[in-house]
Amino acid sequence: MSVPRAITVLQILPALNSGGVERGTLEISRYLVQQGIRSLVMSGGGRLTDQLLTEGGEHFTCPIGKKSLLTLRHVRPLRRFMLEHKVDLLHVRSRLPAWIAYLAWRGMDPKLRPRLVTSVHGFYTVNRYSAVMTFGERVIAVSNTISDYLDANYPQLDKQQVRVIPRGVNKHEFPHGFQPDDRWLTKWHRNHPRPQGTQLLTLPARLTRWKGQLDFIDLIARLVQSGLPVHGLIVGDADPKKQHYQRELEARIAALNLHQYISLIGHRNDLKEIMSISSMVLSLSQDPEAFGRTTPEALSLGIPVVGYDHGGVGEVLRAWYPHGVTPVGDLDALTQTVSQLLAHPVPVPPQTDFTLEHMQTDTLSVYQELLGSTRTR
Repeated sequence: MSVPRAITVLQILPALNSGGVERGTLEISRYLVQQGIRSLVMSGGGRLTDQLLTEGGEHFTCPIGKKSLLTLRHVRPLRRFMLEHKVDLLHVRSRLPAWIAYLAWRGMDPKLRPRLVTSVHGFYTVNRYSAVMTFGERVIAVSNTISDYLDANYPQLDKQQVRVIPRGVNKHEFPHGFQPDDRWLTKWHRNHPRPQGTQLLTLPARLTRWKGQLDFIDLIARLVQSGLPVHGLIVGDADPKKQHYQRELEARIAALNLHQYISLIGHRNDLKEIMSISSMVLSLSQDPEAFGRTTPEALSLGIPVVGYDHGGVGEVLRAWYPHGVTPVGDLDALTQTVSQLLAHPVPVPPQTDFTLEHMQTDTLSVYQELLGSTRTR
């Protein structure tokens, strides 16, 4: 009696350095290995490669995300690769690698080629180049917002092919009620002394205009003027090309005489600890986020989040912590919501919807659905 061959899944993305797409790739790879599935990842490499290998995945280095016509030379080698490694399912997560993968996949014998899944992680410019992300036999949208974007802009996409799978938070990495250790707290209080009773409000986001730091500064000004003992933390750094925006933020803080009430502390590797000691985390993006990972991470820790009611952030808040929903760009409503929650805190309930486990099992279900169904392309 022959032993069934293990399923082989190939994920393709530009690189493995940092970011939500990269983290999601590793999270799926780790879960596949745990399920006895062979996990292959093809990318240009990066600092997360070692973690992928340690967790049982296999990595194949290829500059498949390099923006050059020469990248087309990888089509035929990728086709051979998928045949040699007997790839059962191909999952692509970025536009340029998706085109290379799709051209390789389309040129294979339909009886031999893998099933094809694409993931849409953001609001891509609507054009033929971006349309490749709708070519999957199944298309994963990271939020209902992204599903609506696909529906509005790609009417040729069959809604039956779309699966909404939100990014998930690892409850073990962001446990409800988490508290930093004494060593971290001692160092934090030494480097960031605050008067007793000060409530920390944290905005974690890279320094770029659409992330809403100016609204945050105006919010802190209003709260201080009303006599509330608050201190605002802006966590994130600016792209080297956007240093002017950081200077604009600093000028705004100076103009409002808020030096002692707002700190720009740059990029931090201890954001979990910072959020856990905050009274509140803010999400004030001017444009809708595709998902917005820090919102569910903070909520998973049990920290209230107040955010503008649009995009993925609005979705998460309405489902998990509706007390934190506030109209986009309405500073009066924002100030009222924050003031109310500071005066009368509403506990954040533990939840089971936006978890890493759900994201992993739902993704595998999509794979299994395809592998058990009749080929459509």
